[in-house]
Parts: sequence; C-alpha cells; structure tokens
Amino acid sequence: MHVLRARSAATALTAAAAALTLAAGAATAATAAPTPPPPPGSAHMGMGVAAHDGVGGLPPAAPRAVQTEGVDVSSHQGNVNWPALWSSGVKWAYVKATEGTTYKNPSFAQQYNGSYNVGMIRGAYHFALPDNSSGAAQAAYFAGNGGGWSRDGRTLPGALDIEWNPYGAQCYGKTQAQMVAWIRDFLTTYRARTGRDAVLYTATSWWKTCTGNYAGFAATNPLWVARYNTTVGELPAGWGTYTMWQYTSTGPVVGDHNRFNGALDRVRALANG
Repeated sequence: MHVLRARSAATALTAAAAALTLAAGAATAATAAPTPPPPPGSAHMGMGVAAHDGVGGLPPAAPRAVQTEGVDVSSHQGNVNWPALWSSGVKWAYVKATEGTTYKNPSFAQQYNGSYNVGMIRGAYHFALPDNSSGAAQAAYFAGNGGGWSRDGRTLPGALDIEWNPYGAQCYGKTQAQMVAWIRDFLTTYRARTGRDAVLYTATSWWKTCTGNYAGFAATNPLWVARYNTTVGELPAGWGTYTMWQYTSTGPVVGDHNRFNGALDRVRALANG
C-alpha cells in the first residue's frame, strides 16, 4: 500500500513538473513573439526617431539664434488645446492630413482650423508609404485632401514625412535609387498641383540608409529634420542649414515640438512663397 502511494505521489509530481515546463515554454514563446505592427493610419511624424536614433537632452531654452516654436499633430492627439499652445508661445503648426492613398486624419478639421483660429500659421503633412503606391498618386491624394496651399499668409506648403516604415522594412523594400525616384515623383507632382515646393521631413540616419544621402532636393525643398537631442546634429547631404527641427516628442500639451530656424516673419515668408 505504501509503495502504491509513493508511486502515485511520484506520478503527480512528474505531471506537475511537466505542466510547469509547458507553461514556461508557452511564456517564453509569448515573450519571443514579434510585436505586431501598428494599425493602418496610425503613423505620425517622428514615431521611429527615438527607437532608431535615441533620445538625448533638450536644446537650450534660449537659443543663440532667433527661432520660432511650432508643433506637429496627428489623429493620436485628438482634439488639441490650441489656446494653451498659443499662450505658451507656439506660433505655427503642421497637421497630418493623409497617409498612403486611403487614409485621412479624422481629427484634421479640428486641428487644422483650430490652429488657424487662434492665430497660428499652419500647414498639412503627408505620411509617405512608398511601398503602397506611386509618389505621384500619393501627392495627388494629399493635395486633394487637405494638403493644398493658398497665398493667404497663414498657410505653409505641404510637407512630405518620409522616415522609417512603422509597418515593415525601414526602406519600404526599395533600393536607394528607387527611393529617390519615388520622392522625386511625389515632389514633382505636388509642385504641379499646388505651385509650391513641398517641405521634406526626415531624419539624417534614415536619409543616409534609404536614399544613399542623396543631395539633389536641397536646392528646392526646405528641410525639416528630426533629432531629439541638444543640437540638430549632422544634416542630410546638400542642405547647409535646416528650416525646421523636430527636437522632442515629449513637449507640453501635444508632445511633438519643433523650432523654425528664424523669427516669425520668416515663417510667414515661407507661407507666402
């Protein structure tokens, strides 16, 4: 009888150990499972900067050269408290309008009109998906869905947000030459549709990797560079200076804060073309 009990206890212990082993294996498998990509349409300016380039300190609160504070927003900020931003010294804003050829920011009206109504100079941006459709198709979609331009002194030219792919391979499966061609296609079409050269938003490290540090757009397209650190750092080839700098994703009210490289009259000059 004692032998049978001992055998039963040993069997129970063996089963418990096996269950623990299976549970540990399942936990390990769950931990090792890749993180799913974000939902379509959720991409926004700078969402890959911290992960790929890291985060340093903030730039000096009082820069040596005159600069003008701005923000960029998308649907993940929802309804923005524009009066609070205006009171804090923010004078310009860019609002995500589109992504690819199917997504439109559902908060666009509140954000685009709200920034304008408090007195800001504002513009719209497009999150590029070069593996989704042609540059021309995306530029046309952008220009027709919030990315247009008018010479009212308060509307900035549209911006092309070209950076790490949040949904897959960082260069969207394109060679450097193919990426340059895609960007050129977008910029040429946008200019034909609006009469303005689009602003180019990117990070230097992504630009080097995915375009081979191409310098050919610097003569026509203002540079908006992303770097979360105390200085703007190295710029992409061709640009001797930057027009805008996204310097943090953790600023007050909306997170993404920027500096325009000049006084408010220079922001207005860019708006006027």
